Amino acid sequence: MTNIIFCADDDSIMYIRTTARKNKDGSRVEYLQLAHNYWDPVKKRPRPKVIANLGRKDRLDLDRIRDMIRALSKLLPANEAAEITAMIEASGLPFKVNWAKSAGGIYFLRKLWNSFGLKEFFEKKLKERRFEIPVEVAIFAMVAGRALAPDSKLSTYQWIKEEVYFTEGQGLELHHFYRAMDFLVEVGEGLEKEIFKRVANLFNLRVDLIFFDTTSVYFETEVEDSLRKRGYSRDRRPDLPQVVVGLAVTREGIPVKAWVFPGDTPDVKAAFRVQEELRSFSVGRIIWVCDRGMVSEETRVVFQRAGGGYILGERLRSGSEMVEEVLATGGRYREVRDNLWVKEVRVKRGTKERRYVLVYNPERAARDKAIREEILKALEQEIERIKGLSGLRRQRAECRLRRSPVLRRFLAADSLKIEREKVKREERLDGKYLLSTTEEDLSAEEVALSYRNLQEVERAFRELKHRFDIRPMYHRLEERIRGHVMLCWLALLMGRLVELKVGESFSRIRRKLGRICVVELEYTREDQKEKVYRWTEIEPRGKGIFKKLGVPLPQAYEFKFSARSK
Repeated sequence: MTNIIFCADDDSIMYIRTTARKNKDGSRVEYLQLAHNYWDPVKKRPRPKVIANLGRKDRLDLDRIRDMIRALSKLLPANEAAEITAMIEASGLPFKVNWAKSAGGIYFLRKLWNSFGLKEFFEKKLKERRFEIPVEVAIFAMVAGRALAPDSKLSTYQWIKEEVYFTEGQGLELHHFYRAMDFLVEVGEGLEKEIFKRVANLFNLRVDLIFFDTTSVYFETEVEDSLRKRGYSRDRRPDLPQVVVGLAVTREGIPVKAWVFPGDTPDVKAAFRVQEELRSFSVGRIIWVCDRGMVSEETRVVFQRAGGGYILGERLRSGSEMVEEVLATGGRYREVRDNLWVKEVRVKRGTKERRYVLVYNPERAARDKAIREEILKALEQEIERIKGLSGLRRQRAECRLRRSPVLRRFLAADSLKIEREKVKREERLDGKYLLSTTEEDLSAEEVALSYRNLQEVERAFRELKHRFDIRPMYHRLEERIRGHVMLCWLALLMGRLVELKVGESFSRIRRKLGRICVVELEYTREDQKEKVYRWTEIEPRGKGIFKKLGVPLPQAYEFKFSARSK
């Protein structure tokens, strides 16, 4: 809505002043006046000055007031004058509410999208290819849908058309979405570099420390192809074909880039490709932080290419000589934080020396002990129960026990009893995890804290799978699968940037923005129908989100069109 501000000759803002008079019969009468304040140099304080008397409040001449506002609105630009006139003429007329649509989330993300230069980037690339269809709008619509209401492309198309107020998307058709996905893959590498450069500069990101991990995403099909293959499934669905998704994240939790590998890709091969591609991102020296699943001698070599380094989680139960030597090495732990104790150990093999940091968490140690005691208690009860059986029933019960991934850990291999040596080995690992690193400039505390931040990648994968619903995937073509992952990566990026600036989780921010709606109001005046689009009021906490990211608040009213009624 356009606000008209009246100013007096001394530039003070006019306002409506209410005065009251009490009659002899005890009734109270109120009068309205148009006034402004002026400075009284004698009394040295502002005093009101009446410019016009508008009359009694209960007998107000609304036509006179409308005429005055209409006359003043002619001094404004034509489009603003039209809005004012529509609002004036609609006052007092009965409104019909046609619909209410959610608008806050998609409006907010659109402004943010534009401020990051994404609209400009896509339009430049589209101009080079001379596209005529609204590809950029379709890409944004799919990213916004993934961030606000993740579903299939068909459902996103219907969501844009029917459930949200997004005027730019009214001309979109479903085939535009699929063509836009193909285009997104075509410009993917340039887009990732451009976004990384803009975001790193805008947010002052520290990009020397890169957290990397992989996960798997399965398909509800039996068919395998060059990309969808069966392999090690993090989702525990080895029976279905899958793809492997890799994600590199900064220490602030901002996703740098996402990769899609065939479902049977080993981690070392994925790490090699990631290292090669990130060289072109101009991030300087990279320290890779990865969990135990990425550890091998091959990955160590890959991570040190081009002067890089690593902080890797080691498998404490691997049985390797180096790990056993670290565990057997004496020395005291040093407390560096609450529930964080560290001990540095160096192990030499020939001319090479490897630096290890053994981390101990007392709180986690107590939890590990309690869990183990519960397991041992359940195991003892099951052993006693099986001993009371005989024949085939005993054989079947013992087979089930030995197949149990939890109870069999402490069961002797050759007899039906608890192996105390296994229990002792587990006791010395309570609350501990082991890290290896190439970084001499980082203290043991910094190494431990850096690895702890690896949970940012794990959190990112959880969000991709559950908040942004990267699965189920309904696509079959390789380029569409890659395009779908890129859309999810863009949605995750937008969500993380909002969280970084606002200081709240994107889920809470999404709920607040979702309460901001646009209502279509319709009224009939003479033989014409007027439609006005009214934004609902934004609560103070919602306004704070807009302010922190520098996003302008939407106008309260939008006057769209008038049409002859039939």
